[in-house]
Amino acid sequence: MTVQSQIENTLNNSLDPLFLNVVNESGMHNVPPNSETHFKVVAVSEEFNGKTLVARHRLVNQLLAEQIAGPVHALSLHTLTPDEWKNHPDSVPDSPLCLGGSKKESK
Repeated sequence: MTVQSQIENTLNNSLDPLFLNVVNESGMHNVPPNSETHFKVVAVSEEFNGKTLVARHRLVNQLLAEQIAGPVHALSLHTLTPDEWKNHPDSVPDSPLCLGGSKKESK
């Protein structure tokens, strides 16, 4: 099972999200081809109602502790309540380009 599938399964089973999008952004970084190290997660769930942004991120980090301890190097989280998603569906920004490793221009 891929790391992306593990993340999707864990979050689907634990958060019962109304919307979930897990994107492998590893190709945007200085990693070997076909890596699964950098992910962007957009999750919309009633589980986030009444929770601060920090509490939402802590919850997701706890759920994905095994992946974060292993192959996942970076995790971009966008955790929204259903009302936030309904009122601002375009609120999730694109990820910035990587400036690390050999992709950073020398000056």
